Amino acid sequence: MVSPKERLARFSSIHAVSVSEAGYTLGMDAYDLLIIGGGINGAAIARDAAIRGAKVLLVEKDDLAAHTSSASSKLIHGGLRYLEYGEFRLVRESLQEREILLRTAPHIVRPLRFVLPQAKRIHPQWMVRAGLYLYDLFSLRGSLPRSRRLGRRDAALLAPLKERRRALSYRDAWVDDSRLTILNAIDAAEEGAEIATRTALVGARREGCVWRADLWDGRSVEAKAMVNAAGPWVSDILARAGVAGRSASRLVKGSHLAVAALWEGEQGYILQQPDGRVVFALPWLGRFTLIGTTDVPVERAEAPAITAEETRYLCDAANRYFERQVTPADVLSSYSGIRALYDDGALDAKSVTRDWHLDLDENGPPILSVYGGKITTARALARRAVDRLGIEGRRSTGSKALPGGDLYPDFVEWLGQLSTWMPADLVTRLSQAYGTRLAELIGEATNLQQLGRHFGGGLYEAELKWMRDREFARTAEDALFRRSKLGLLLSQQAQQAVERWFG
Repeated sequence: MVSPKERLARFSSIHAVSVSEAGYTLGMDAYDLLIIGGGINGAAIARDAAIRGAKVLLVEKDDLAAHTSSASSKLIHGGLRYLEYGEFRLVRESLQEREILLRTAPHIVRPLRFVLPQAKRIHPQWMVRAGLYLYDLFSLRGSLPRSRRLGRRDAALLAPLKERRRALSYRDAWVDDSRLTILNAIDAAEEGAEIATRTALVGARREGCVWRADLWDGRSVEAKAMVNAAGPWVSDILARAGVAGRSASRLVKGSHLAVAALWEGEQGYILQQPDGRVVFALPWLGRFTLIGTTDVPVERAEAPAITAEETRYLCDAANRYFERQVTPADVLSSYSGIRALYDDGALDAKSVTRDWHLDLDENGPPILSVYGGKITTARALARRAVDRLGIEGRRSTGSKALPGGDLYPDFVEWLGQLSTWMPADLVTRLSQAYGTRLAELIGEATNLQQLGRHFGGGLYEAELKWMRDREFARTAEDALFRRSKLGLLLSQQAQQAVERWFG
């Protein structure tokens, strides 16, 4: 068995020594596809390839969605602002994918109404209205209502604004981003893929017609093809594989902060800023307003954190529009993530494309590197990636429900029966996280005591066991901040109790 010290030494080296040379081979496993990276792109590719019948291994050095894919604005959207940069293909594709996700994951993807207040000094009203017209046109066959101008009857939507101003309304969708990633991985596993978290790629090399890869857990595996979906670490993985990348990433930090709810209601706001950017203000977890995001170029992807300057920027962005003013002292929580955007040569971070780019190296067994992309278009990216690798089979991700998304007609009635012994807010939270799989989670329970130990905030041991046994959770952080957001609601004492439970 490899000691932790030996693993650390090998992991830290770009030019890794092979496992067989070190003399502790644990056996050679062979796969059709080895995927590096457990973010939304890697998980979606694993799902697509496994559904087509490929033997897939996905490895992730941390937890699923541990980085960029849990630090988004939580939106499934076409990207209204992308129209300003002529990204018509991306907007059209995003709106198509929005419809697919609303249909295949309705428990974690839900419609969200946006209010867009006028900001004459930034964009004239006719320009914004023309953009929304195109947005409506691209989603003409979609299920969501078209945009419209708000009037007197929309007083509740306009009330939070500190000035009387014209405003438009349109629809997009909200998503639990980390759960979307995890559900893709679960579906991949149920289709036969192997999902290995806390398992980094140490090194890889081409040997004949296959890749030979050494992993953090001491295994040496071979694969006919590799996918490099490491996001901000895509260049590092290429170096570990001895491949010279032909494309480049632009690393951009995006930060969000949460304050006590600035309004009542479930609508979101899109706020135009003097620097030409837009900032979202979104209802979050029933008690917060989420404000973001920033665009800050960075050189490294390690440990991103919001700065005082970003905090002030986001507070100012909200204060330009809302009656209730906020200061940095009002911030209750924040998070930051690094977006590895495809470097299209744009001059500033806000105008860099959010579209995705695939770079296929076929100088031997293929390696496909993924650049850019956004959570909305991950399924479309995955389909194209698996096509590029020549993996054939049934292409059903556009119609196959994600785990829990097969909301059968009697599901709402069943939830009503559940409410006879479970608090309504708990039924809502659990059903919106697990969908129809909630029936498996609670099993034969008919009262709260049968769900096991209560850790507080509606978290019972049955749910922790489900996260551990069915959703790859290995730590309290995995459970409390990615599979759920209960870490934002539970006391420090309760969080420590969950840590002890995981051991």
